[in-house]
Amino acid sequence: MLKVLKSWVHRFLSEEEAVLFCLLLIVTFLIVLTMGNTLAPVLTSIVLAFLMQGFITFLSSRNMPDWAAVTVTFIIFLGGFVAVLGFVIPMVWGQMAKLFSELPKMIEKGQALLELIPENYPNLITHDQVGNLVELMGTEVARSGQWLLSFSLSQLPVLISVIIYLVLVPILVFFFLKDKDVILSWFVSFLPEDRPLMNKIGAEMHVQMANYVRGKVIEIIITGIVTYILFKALGMNYAALLAFFVGLSVIVPYIGVAIVSVPVVLIAYFQWGLSSEFAYVMLGYAVIQVLDGMVLVPLLFSEAVNLHPVIIITAVLFFGGLWGLWGVFFAIPLATLVKSIMNAWPQQHEIDSAEYG
Repeated sequence: MLKVLKSWVHRFLSEEEAVLFCLLLIVTFLIVLTMGNTLAPVLTSIVLAFLMQGFITFLSSRNMPDWAAVTVTFIIFLGGFVAVLGFVIPMVWGQMAKLFSELPKMIEKGQALLELIPENYPNLITHDQVGNLVELMGTEVARSGQWLLSFSLSQLPVLISVIIYLVLVPILVFFFLKDKDVILSWFVSFLPEDRPLMNKIGAEMHVQMANYVRGKVIEIIITGIVTYILFKALGMNYAALLAFFVGLSVIVPYIGVAIVSVPVVLIAYFQWGLSSEFAYVMLGYAVIQVLDGMVLVPLLFSEAVNLHPVIIITAVLFFGGLWGLWGVFFAIPLATLVKSIMNAWPQQHEIDSAEYG
């Protein structure tokens, strides 16, 4: 066993840079795992600044001074930040509160439908089981509604966290945009000057991460807006709330669409039943999902590394379990990082071939 371990170490960790890079990955992983909640405003600001870097580069390529490009980009960011806080979130929150208040009526309609099942299929489910299921749903809805509509002292830490985000994130985003080169130079100063492995992985991941993160944000915005316009035009209830969740659902490939489709179908059915309006909503929603998967995703992620669906789902479950929403959001780039490291990692037989070949 010891001989096998020594052989493995000699094969994969024979270079000093490989050992250093391995230590950096372990330290970074432990910091995010143990201090992710504390550093969440910093990590969020880094992501937002990274998203806007492409626009700064675009403005700079049009002969705009760097300070002006940063200022214009930051003003646009503040405008969007204020619009989301002052318009989108209050609208979504209000519709969520309204939905919870009307859920008991929806449960009654659902109960009427469920009671048809034991009449037609008595061996599959009984009336008592239907009653227990409806009672359980009513209890959970009432509990969730109380949490949503009441703000007691138990929510004080959440409110404090929100305030911290509102204050710190814009400040941190500004400095990350303004002093990006200084921060990167300071970080690179701790690394060895000769680092071909890190440079290779870094260059590949910069392209992949930029393509994925910016593309995913654009996909969320486009999908959410188009869905809201469709639902609003057809007169569907809770259009803003459902469009918000449909937009977020694209973060989780395959799984997100399946989950968010359930409330869309149920709310449309409870509103119209099996009518032409219900058919129009379902048809429009299906068209949006098809265009997203067949047109928007290939257009936005043309430079992304193709990963097998099994790898994507596994990465979503693994990183989502570790880091929650951020883990889900970055599951594909992180899986791509693992793949890039595995492809670029030096092995002893390759080193020997380069030296003596």
